[in-house]
Amino acid sequence: MIQFSYLFPDTIEKRIANIKEFFTFSLYSSVCRSLFEKHKLMFAFLLCARVMMNENKAEWGYLLSGAVPVRELANPGVSWVSERTWQDVLGLSTLDVFDNLAESFTKHLQEPLPGEWDTRLNSFQKLLLLRCLRPDCLIQGLQDFVSSQLGQRYIQPRISDLSVIFKESSPISPIIFVLSPGADPAADIHKFADAMQFSKKMITISLGRGQGPSAEAVMRTAVERGQWVLFQNCHLAPSWMPTLERLIERVDPVKVRTCPFTKHYFTVTMATKDPTKTDNEFPVSILQSGTRITSEPPSGIRAHLQRTYLRMARFKSLLLSLCLFHGVVLERRRFGPVGFNVPYGFTDDDLNICISHMKMILDEYRDIPYKILKYSVGEINYGGHVTDDWDRRCLLSMLEDFCCPAVLSADHVYSSSGVYQQIDPNLDIKQHVLVEGRTVKLMEKSCLFLFFRYNKLLEVISQSLGDVMKALKSSEGMSSKLESMAQSLFNNMVPDLWEAKAYPSLKPLGSWVSDLLQRISFLQRWISSGPPPVFWISGFFSPQAFLTGTLQNYARLPLTMTSFLPLLLPQVITKSVSEITVTPRTGCYIHGLFLEGARWDSEAGLLTESKPKELYTQMAVIWLVPKHNRTPPASRVYLCPVYETLRRAGQYTPALKSDKIYLESHWIKRGVALICALDF
Repeated sequence: MIQFSYLFPDTIEKRIANIKEFFTFSLYSSVCRSLFEKHKLMFAFLLCARVMMNENKAEWGYLLSGAVPVRELANPGVSWVSERTWQDVLGLSTLDVFDNLAESFTKHLQEPLPGEWDTRLNSFQKLLLLRCLRPDCLIQGLQDFVSSQLGQRYIQPRISDLSVIFKESSPISPIIFVLSPGADPAADIHKFADAMQFSKKMITISLGRGQGPSAEAVMRTAVERGQWVLFQNCHLAPSWMPTLERLIERVDPVKVRTCPFTKHYFTVTMATKDPTKTDNEFPVSILQSGTRITSEPPSGIRAHLQRTYLRMARFKSLLLSLCLFHGVVLERRRFGPVGFNVPYGFTDDDLNICISHMKMILDEYRDIPYKILKYSVGEINYGGHVTDDWDRRCLLSMLEDFCCPAVLSADHVYSSSGVYQQIDPNLDIKQHVLVEGRTVKLMEKSCLFLFFRYNKLLEVISQSLGDVMKALKSSEGMSSKLESMAQSLFNNMVPDLWEAKAYPSLKPLGSWVSDLLQRISFLQRWISSGPPPVFWISGFFSPQAFLTGTLQNYARLPLTMTSFLPLLLPQVITKSVSEITVTPRTGCYIHGLFLEGARWDSEAGLLTESKPKELYTQMAVIWLVPKHNRTPPASRVYLCPVYETLRRAGQYTPALKSDKIYLESHWIKRGVALICALDF
């Protein structure tokens, strides 16, 4: 209930402040209906910044795209300040308020915002410092910033209320649901229709090829009888959307028949499963007049369980375990390639089918057939979506934790923290407290071909930069391509013209240029001094082609029927790159790989857990030894995929020795992989 003092404050200043607060949150709530969860924090942050009227464009530019250092200083804290962090600090020092930041590091290496920095910087400027030192915590920093400036409610999940949305709709103002993978509002719409005693007068039609005439007939009938219409899969009928636009424009709200009991009138509800095509294929007039709502799966494991487990009271331990597994596989998509290489569209239907199969299997077998359950869930239902072999391996490894005899124990825990645990099956469903998350020489032509590709890239860079300079001097016109290139350079991004001729990379412009210079230097040393003793695997346009060439040199024949993957036997060696001066008798040495999700213990020669704040660690030198009839690796190893970039496109699979206390599934679930090049 709104307090009387809030509506009628004592002073005009308080009343104005209340109006501003109410209007700001109303605007935020209305806009959030049509935003996906991943965009809401950014909108809240922009809204917060606008309210604060921060007009320092230099600071804004740094937060969005960083800055290129203008001077070089030695890193004073190598033990805890990474090279990437130090370069960011040097870049931040280009701003006026941070002009002596780099020098202060030598005096205050490990203190929380020491000296004048704690009082000198405002809350926004502290975000810039957080972007330098802990970029992995920037999202949490933005949340704290918005919460402190506007309030906690601006960072909490917003749930659209159909009753409120329906009141804002009209016969000429349709409701448009924009769906994400795994979301389907049809059940909620039908439930709302039941609550409004209108389910018998609701018509649902799925659009697609040949459904246009039927949909048009349904539309006309609904107008005459005052019915509700739900058009599903609108993205499958883009050619019929102009017809729908004309039908809605011809609706006369005065003549539309209303229901005499509920006083509700004809309403159109549309749903599309392709958000990228909404603005392109939906008529503009429908988007402008209608109410657009995003519908996506709940965020967080707890929210997943609340929507799935609590509505099914007759299942106990295995049901909770299966619902938790469902929540985990959906949540892994938030972490990009570390979660799954492909963002699969797992839905509630997959869970419902698994629950039905589980019930039939348990009714048929006296003892629980875990093998059959795992095959049904992992290989058929959920596995049917999976197209990547590594993702399938990850999915099945995760399922082992949720489909095993241990989950039947009332004190079973699903995580080492103990936060996720089994619920006592003897409790009533309402008493359940849900969990809450906290070389042989390479062929000379290979080197020449590689150098040729880099030359082509350098030609494009030189030519395009010259064209931009001419355009800026007004000697030539600025084309759309050159304008886009200039904008990319301003935003510290690699222009599309360069990316089209370049190797895969996720680095910003400054780091990308430095990386390119290192690659050219690597090739120049190769041509002038011969093949290096250790090859920089990241310096190749295609690491896979380099590995294939290594095997061809070994086999002395083209690899046609046999893949090179089972022929290269990796051996991690203890020597550093500088200590290796001679090429091996067979195979080749490579370096330049990074481990994500784990680290390599050089002293023990094992794969082990990452240290705190370590997102990526340098991998030791690997000796690739060609070998015929390679046998499967022994136990206590992890078949680690290698990818060109953090977007994860697979190349090669070495077997790394693992610490004896960890099984291979431990690293699989962590998404451990070797990366050729990082994004900085």
